[in-house]
Formats: sequence, C-alpha cells, structure tokens
Amino acid sequence: MKPVLVTGATGFVGSHIARKLLKRGEAVRVLVRRESPPGNLEGLDVERVVGDLTDPGSLAKAVAGCRAVFHAAADYRLWAANPWVLYETNVQGTRGLLRASLAAKVERVVYTSTVGALGIPANGHPGNEETPSTLADMVGHYKRSKFLAEAEARQAAREGLDVVIVNPSTPVGSRDVKPTPTGQMIVDFLKLRMPAYLDTGLNLVDVEDVAEGHLLAWDKGRSGQRYILGHQNLALKEILDLLSRVSGVPSPRWRLPRAAALGLAVVSTGVSRLTGKPPRVPLEAVRMAGKKMFFDSSKAVRELGLPQTPVEEALRKAVDWFRAHGYC
Repeated sequence: MKPVLVTGATGFVGSHIARKLLKRGEAVRVLVRRESPPGNLEGLDVERVVGDLTDPGSLAKAVAGCRAVFHAAADYRLWAANPWVLYETNVQGTRGLLRASLAAKVERVVYTSTVGALGIPANGHPGNEETPSTLADMVGHYKRSKFLAEAEARQAAREGLDVVIVNPSTPVGSRDVKPTPTGQMIVDFLKLRMPAYLDTGLNLVDVEDVAEGHLLAWDKGRSGQRYILGHQNLALKEILDLLSRVSGVPSPRWRLPRAAALGLAVVSTGVSRLTGKPPRVPLEAVRMAGKKMFFDSSKAVRELGLPQTPVEEALRKAVDWFRAHGYC
C-alpha cells in the first residue's frame, strides 16, 4: 500500500488527521523536525521522515512513493521576533512541498489554509469561499504568510497538481500541545487570567471535525476548490460563557474598550521586542479582533458531508485535556 504523508502531525490538527487515517487503515508517513515534541505521535504506527519544510531534500524524500499528501504544517504565531521565519515556513515551505509532490506524481494534495486568508464582508454577514480578499486586507504576518501560501496552492493546481484547499476556522479540542493562540485563550481562562473580554467573535469547530473534513476533502473535494471547515459563529462573550458552563470557572463580566486593549497590546508587544519573549497581549491579536471572524461552512457540509459536533462538546474536550495534562 502506498503511504499517505502528513506534515504537522506532531501538532494540533495534523495529529488528528494522522489518527483518522490510521483508523481508516492507511499507511501513514509523517514529516517531523528533530526538535518537534513527539507526544502527539506516541503509540502511533507511523513511518517518520526527519526533515523540515525549508529543506528540499527532506521534502523529496518525504513525498517519494506517496499517493496523497496532507499539508497541515504551519508556523502559527501572532508574534515572532523575526517575522521572516513565518514566510520561510508557510510560503517557501509550502511552495517546495507542492513542487516535490508534483515531481513525485502524488495523486492529490489537501492543503490546510485558514479562514484568516479569506475576506470578511463589510455588511457583517459571514464570509464564504467566494468573499474577495487581498494581501492588503490581511492583518499581521501570520495571515499574510498564509494568504501567500494559499496562492501557491492555487498556482500548483494551475500547473497540474490535484490540490484541494481547506480553510479551518477556529478548531478547539484535545491535543493542542503548543498551544495555539485559541488554546492559550482557554488556558488563560481556566487560570483566571481573563478579567475582561473584547467585543469580537469567532467561528468555532471541533478539531476532530476539522480532521475528518480533511479526509472528506481527499475523498470528495473538487480540485482547486476551497472548503471552509467550521461550525458555529459566536461572540467572544458567548464562548467564555460556554467555557464557564463546562469548566465551572466564572466568566468575565466586564467588556474591555478596544482603545484600552490596543494600548495594552502596544505596551506588551514593545516589551517583547526588548526581551524576545512572546507578548501576553499580541498587538496582531487585538487588531484582528477589530472584526468578527464569522464564516459560512455550508459548502463543506453540503459537498463533503462535514460533521458538526456541538461546540460546547468541543470546548469540554479542550478543557478536560488541558486540565489532564497540567496546563492549568
């Protein structure tokens, strides 16, 4: 049986993709960096190729003989002392992997983008796969790098590679080891480090549904198409109230004015430039919160059969996992 390659399998979404592929009976190969924490691969019967998205030789080795590639690896940070590393990994690394996949005659690539690369309608309606966006609309280096990386995927499709693009919204659930910025928000909530909230909103989805959406995109997706992998649009206050319900931790009552949040973020990010440590309040996160990140995932539900696990259940799984693994 030809293997299926998963990049990012030591991380949040990628580890769930790898598990679902193994459960289906696929032979799974993973590309892992030497410094990546191995916990999410513990006990999994996978073939490991040590390498990096910035190392073309390791990419060629990783895709050799594969019939499919799930490219879920990315540098997901809202602050970096050297922002160039996000472009090196997310843009140049994606370009290299896609070229290696084309040369190796991989049958299909499922590329993990993000709803952050999509447009948000000015009228307040949820965005969809066709909402226009430009590089100038992207707030911060992470979003800009993912916007450019998705452009690489579309270019590869024009050059003859069978590529399906999936755009997860905000996944929550178990195995968020780093954690992601959203996972860190949950940890901060559980540690009573959120005395106030912003007037913003997100589309939440169970990470296991996101992983299943990747496999469904492999099975049913149309080449060159985007599919939003999301579920429920919620104001941040509604998310915190749900977290309170599943955790027993009180939800903050006070809304922080945007001007005050921006001031805190400017100071926090300025301190980080001096110390080299990530800011407690990243400026890019506050700038992103200026718009509600609401999206419509009906295309993925309709064409792929994307499951829609209740968000409260997904949040409960996240809380239980963080508590069981000593994050709070």
